[in-house]
Amino acid sequence: MERFFLLVLGCLGVSRASADSLSPPVNVTIREVKANSAVVSWDIPEGDPVIGFAITQQKKDVRMLRFIQEVNTTTRSCALWDLDGETDYIVHVQSISMSGTSPLSEPLRFRTPREAETQASKSKDEVTMEEVGQATQLRAGELIIIVVVLIMWAGVIALFCRQYDIIKDNEPNNNKDKAKNSSECSTPEHPSGGLLRSKFTKNNNNRMPSVNIIEV
Repeated sequence: MERFFLLVLGCLGVSRASADSLSPPVNVTIREVKANSAVVSWDIPEGDPVIGFAITQQKKDVRMLRFIQEVNTTTRSCALWDLDGETDYIVHVQSISMSGTSPLSEPLRFRTPREAETQASKSKDEVTMEEVGQATQLRAGELIIIVVVLIMWAGVIALFCRQYDIIKDNEPNNNKDKAKNSSECSTPEHPSGGLLRSKFTKNNNNRMPSVNIIEV
């Protein structure tokens, strides 16, 4: 099997260095296994001049394999896509340096679940995060509505106070106008106002009783 992997790597233009110059990756593990995807991760020994990684993915009992070359040396993981459900896979990881590649890592075997099992095994943490996100959106909407209502009430109160101040300022002027009109219409005989006149003219010879009529 190792010769088959080396032959494929040679066809892809990846040369092999001596086993003593570069160590294979260690602690190769699989996680987040789903019906059609998974994530493989690994570690490398300290001091190895690694410039990239090569991941080979193969179905069990099938000669065809998939080759993935990863040039990001800061991330010790790679996503495997387009997997088939309920299928056994074998994964190897190699380190790549300027002089060649390391030996293959220990084979990692895993089996993908069915699609229904993947949906049923959804973690509670993911559900909780979705619920928290929905609750946060609802709270944000409620806060926006409350702020808008408060702003509208503040505007109504400010308008009412302004109208009340205008009415209050106009009251002294109205009282002054009423007092002025009342004083102009009043006479000594009729202090409360009104016009006093004689109904009959005064005659010195014939004294007639005079009748005063007050017109208001």
